[in-house]
Amino acid sequence: MTEKFDAIVVGAGPSGNACAYTMAKAGLKVLQIERGEYPGSKNVQGAILYSDALERIIPDFREDAPLERHIIEQRMWVLDDQSFIGGHYRSEDFNKPPYNRYTIIRAQFDKWFSQKVQEAGALLICETTVTDLLMDGQRVVGVQTDRVGGSIYADIVVLADGVNSVLARKAGFRPELDPAEVALAVKEIHFMPEETIASRFNVSGDAGVVIEMIGKITKGMMGTGFLYTNRDSVTIGVGCMLSDLKRQKCSPYQLLEDMKAHPAIAPLLEGGEMKEYAAHLIPEGGYHSIPCLYGSGWIVVGDSGMFVNAVHREGSNLAMTSGRLAAETVIALRAEGLPLTERNLARYRTALNESFVIKDLKKYRALPGIFHRNPHLLSTYPELLNQAAHHMLKVDGTDKKSKERDIRRSFTQRRSLFGLVGDAYKMWRAFE
Repeated sequence: MTEKFDAIVVGAGPSGNACAYTMAKAGLKVLQIERGEYPGSKNVQGAILYSDALERIIPDFREDAPLERHIIEQRMWVLDDQSFIGGHYRSEDFNKPPYNRYTIIRAQFDKWFSQKVQEAGALLICETTVTDLLMDGQRVVGVQTDRVGGSIYADIVVLADGVNSVLARKAGFRPELDPAEVALAVKEIHFMPEETIASRFNVSGDAGVVIEMIGKITKGMMGTGFLYTNRDSVTIGVGCMLSDLKRQKCSPYQLLEDMKAHPAIAPLLEGGEMKEYAAHLIPEGGYHSIPCLYGSGWIVVGDSGMFVNAVHREGSNLAMTSGRLAAETVIALRAEGLPLTERNLARYRTALNESFVIKDLKKYRALPGIFHRNPHLLSTYPELLNQAAHHMLKVDGTDKKSKERDIRRSFTQRRSLFGLVGDAYKMWRAFE
C-alpha cells in the first residue's frame, strides 16, 4: 500500500523549511524532499537573516542557530569608476539584544533549520528530485520522484523549489520564466582574521556591517552590488538582470572581478582568501510578476512565488513568512475539517495580502518598470553625482558659485532639465 502524507514540501530552503516546520510542529505528517546532498549543499554564499520572520517560527532560534554577525551599520554607496558617494546609518540600538539582523552562511544555516524541521517530526529525503506533480483531474494529489517506485501522495503539495519553479511550469500553473524578471547574482566568500574585519569595518565583538552598492559596477545594467561582514569572512557579490546580461553578452564572473578591483572595494578585500563561489537566480520582477499561488491540492511559497523586495534587498524574510502563512492556512483548514481546494486555499493569498510581504511588493510595484525604461538612473546619474561631489570638494581656487554653475551645466548637458524633473517625478510616484 502506498504511503500517504498530510503534506509534501518540495525544497529545503528558508520558505520550505519554515512551512515544513510549522506544519510538523502542529502534528501534521510531513515529508520534505530536497534534491541536494543535504539542505544548504547548493547554498555556499553568505546572506542576511531577518530576526522577526524566524522568531515568529522558532522564538528561541538565537540559542543555537549558526549566526555570524549582527548588523549595526548599513552603508549605501553610489559608485562611478574611481569613487563613490553615499551615506551610512549606524545605531547603538541595533547593537543591543535581541538583534534585528544577522549575517549567515546559508550552507550552515539551512542545515541547522532542517535539523529543527526533523526534530519537529517531519521526514526529510535528500538527493531526490521531484520530476512531476501527480494529478487527479485538476487536483494535485502527490509527486513523482526520480526514485524507483517514486510516486508519493499527500493532501497538499507545497512548491518551494526556487525561482525556476520547474514543477509549477510543467503543470501549467505559471508561464515560462521571463529573463527581464530575474537577476543572476554571483558571490564570493573571502576569509580573513576576525581582528582584520573588526578594524577594517570599525566594529567590535560580533557586530557587523552591510554595504549596498549601485552605479558603474553594473556597467549600465539593472543591478546592485553588496558586501556583508561575516565572523571570519566577507561576502562580496553583484547581481544583474538576466535579460541585460544576455543582451550585453557580459560574463557575471568578469563583472564581479571588475567590481572587486574598484578602488573603494579592493582595500576591503585585501589579504582575504577566496574559498567559495556561487551563482544563483533571484526573482526581481516584483508585485506584477507574482504567479498564481495556489490551487486544489497545491500552494507556492518563497522564490517560487517571486517574493523578493528588490528595493530593500529583502528575500529570506519574505520567504520564511510566506512558508509560515501557507502552513498556517493548511493547519486551520484541517482543523475546521475543510478540504484543501482552490477556493479554501484562497485564505493563503488573503493572509499574504494582510502581511508586509504583499504590502511592500505592492508599494514598489512600479520600480522594476521604471528602471528598465530608464537605465541612466543606474549609470549616468551615479557618474554625475560623483563628478559633482569631486568638483565641489576639490579646493582649487575656483569660487563655489562658479562650481555650482559648472555642475548644473554638466547635468543639463547630459540630461535636459525636463528629463531631470521627469525622472524625479517618476521616482517620487514609485515610492508613494
